[in-house]
Amino acid sequence: MGWKAAQKLIQHWKILRGDNVMIMRGKDKGESGVIKRVIRSQNRVIVEGKNLVKKHIKQGQGHEGGIFTIEAPLHVSNVQVLDPATGKPCKIGTKRLEDGSKVRISRGMGASGSIIPRPEILKIRTTPRPTIAGPKDTPMDLVLEKTYDAKTGKGMPSL
Repeated sequence: MGWKAAQKLIQHWKILRGDNVMIMRGKDKGESGVIKRVIRSQNRVIVEGKNLVKKHIKQGQGHEGGIFTIEAPLHVSNVQVLDPATGKPCKIGTKRLEDGSKVRISRGMGASGSIIPRPEILKIRTTPRPTIAGPKDTPMDLVLEKTYDAKTGKGMPSL
């Protein structure tokens, strides 16, 4: 798309992939959708089915050319997360529960203060974890081997 990198990157993102958001500015103002992708290097998000633009692609080897409709990125300041209780756009804050877990809550004018759950799509891993040991993995018997005894000082390297 040819977007420049952002001048000031957002350090702590409050909006996540899979959040239900409302578009506050632009040609799709007032419409809601789900965040499909977050582009952190540009402070932008892509909302599923919104901010559609025409893209002309030249025919090349192995692919067809033509005019395609794609979703263009929106700046993160132009979207707001929807409050799950009221269904209205709200700001996001964080709060620690009694058990020590950190949760997102809705805040701002007319917000219910309810917990905004993490999207389910974030729990699905795109690449599965390896289940078998690879060539660079340390065997379990070497990991569990006790090499240092604090009482006797055995295994202490000589410096």
